[in-house]
Order: sequence, then structure tokens, then C-alpha cells
Amino acid sequence: MRTLRALRLLAGPAARMQIARHGLQPQDVAGVAAAAGGPKGLAFLHLDTWLFGEWLAQSERPRLLAGASIGAWRMAAAVHPDGPAATARLGEAYLECQRYRLQPPTHEVSQACAQVVDAMLGPVPAFINGASRSHTLAVITARARGALSRDARKRDFIRPALANLISRNRLGAHLQRVVFEHRGAANPLEVPSGAGLKELIASDNDPFDTVQVPLHAHNVAQALLASGSIPLVAQAVVNPADAPTGQYWDGGLIDYHLLLNWSRLDGLVLYPHFAPYLTAGWLDKSLPWRRAAQRGASAALSRMVLAVPSPELLAKLPGGKLPDRRDFHVHGLDHDRRIRRWRQAMAECEAMVDDLAGFIRHPDPSRLEPLEA
Repeated sequence: MRTLRALRLLAGPAARMQIARHGLQPQDVAGVAAAAGGPKGLAFLHLDTWLFGEWLAQSERPRLLAGASIGAWRMAAAVHPDGPAATARLGEAYLECQRYRLQPPTHEVSQACAQVVDAMLGPVPAFINGASRSHTLAVITARARGALSRDARKRDFIRPALANLISRNRLGAHLQRVVFEHRGAANPLEVPSGAGLKELIASDNDPFDTVQVPLHAHNVAQALLASGSIPLVAQAVVNPADAPTGQYWDGGLIDYHLLLNWSRLDGLVLYPHFAPYLTAGWLDKSLPWRRAAQRGASAALSRMVLAVPSPELLAKLPGGKLPDRRDFHVHGLDHDRRIRRWRQAMAECEAMVDDLAGFIRHPDPSRLEPLEA
């Protein structure tokens, strides 16, 4: 019986060349990226458990783990001293804490998201003191500027959307990228200047004026909650400790798929992702021409390996798709049915572990499709 081909593997030219010569080795992985995407992130929790609990643990080299929204929550679980148990808590809390009434108020959604973050973190000092010393965790958030810095209403988001439609650079007038970072003391991140995620951004051409803030016991829960706070759905997080004052929103607004200059890391970047392409910001996802305009990003992705659920795997999932936010509306108050379907999808997605492990044991470069932004 043929083994399920659960993954599509896409890779940049440098990654394809290296894997063709040496295979995919844990010591070659310098970074792991994790996108925003809400419930879609549930699909990768079994894969996260295997990657960080078994495979990458074979080589304790410095790595950058960067994420926005649920991607940040996943990466925080990955560096957690509890390891796989924290990932399991994240999945269980994400499933069970979000039993909303119809059209829930923003404070209700924020309370549920805070419960998810708290369940994953556990005692905060233990998380900070025990977080992996081989990894740098980067939590991406978006700090409001201009009209958005006040109590933003739906109409206040029209101007940023129009600005982004004209040019992504113009969105910087409305949002600032603030990255909360926790760096392992034993092994500082090996990038050319010794810094973190900010080094993946062209400092002389950064419309979002990226600020880097230390992640510590007094702001880790705030940073993670902010990174997943969707405007008009949840409340902003206000004035996180030791960060610039203001209202903080979902990091996916700026970095939906983390389309950054990953080639600045000193190794491969592994990216379990729900799409076979990268879209820069959340407001760009409905602009297909914007994706096509990112041709210059190809060099930045030269060392990236994108692992995407295959059409064959998706066909086995409920509704033929990954869990997504629309499921809240489709299933309404029938939370048990929605959660059962999400659990089924998560169980089926465990096949990605077997497929990737098989590829690592027996590398087949012919499986590697070209990766473009």
C-alpha cells in the first residue's frame, strides 16, 4: 500500500543544492518560521512536537524561532522548558477555550485568547528561566500609529487598507513592527551583527521602523496576546511592559507570512506553512498581484524549505481543508461539532510527521519544488 504523501516540499535554490548534496540535517537548520493564520496553526502541532522534541533536539545549535499570532504561540511552546507538553496544552486550550456566543464582544475574545496563552505558558518565571538556551524566540506585534492609536473603529481601518493598496510601504504610517525577543544566554544568535529578527530587515529601507524589545517575565504574556489580537475581533493590548507606549495588535497585520530576508541567517530556514507561497501582510492576502510583485524576495528565500500540506492530505480533512476562522461562523453555537472536526483534522495532519521523517531518512531532491515568494 502506498504511503500517504502528506507534504509538498518547496525550497529555494541554495536549500535545494544543499539538500541534494548533504540531505536535510538538523545542524543545518538556523531558523524556523511560523505564520499567522488562526486555527490553521492547529495542523502543525504534531509536527512541532516532533521537530523540536526529537529531530532538531539532535543538534543544539543557535536558532531563530519567529512567529506572528498563533505562529508566535507555537514558537513559544517550542522553546518552553516543558517542550511537547506545552504544545499539547496550547492545542487543547485553543480547542476548548473558544466557545463563543454569536458575534462575541471583543473583550470576550481577548479573555479566551488570554486563557490559551496562560495555559500554554504555565508559571511565567519558569518559562522565562527555563526557555531553551539554544533558541532565540521572536514574537512579532504591530503597534498602532495615527488614528489607529486611539480607540480604533471599523472606519479607522479604511485608510490603512487604502494606503496598503497603493503601496505596502505606506502601511508604515499606520503600524509599527515591534518584536519581543528572548535570546538564549548560552548561544547568542549567529547572524552577521549578532542581533535578532531585526537583522532580517533592511534597516535603511524599513517603513515599519522596527523596534526590538526584550521578552521577559513581565511582558511575555502581554506580547503573545498582542501578537494574536485581531483588530475588531479582539481588544488591543495596551502598553506592554518595557515597550513603546501604545496599542498593540496582531503581528500578522504586518508579517502575515513572515516574508523577510531569511538569507541573512547562517543556515537553512524550515517553514511548516499552510500555503505554497508567502504573502507579506494580512492586507495583501486579497491582492494576488502583490504576491506576484514580490519577485525580488526570491533571493531572501534562497535557503528556505517550505513544508505544506499536500492536496492528498487536505482531501482527507473535514471539508477538504485546514481548520480556519470561518468555521466559527459555519458551526455557530455547535461548538462540539466544530471541535470534533478540528480534532479530526489535527489527527490526520500527524501524517506530516511520518512524511517529513521519511524524507529526512531518504532524501529525494526530485520532491523539492522551486520556492518563489
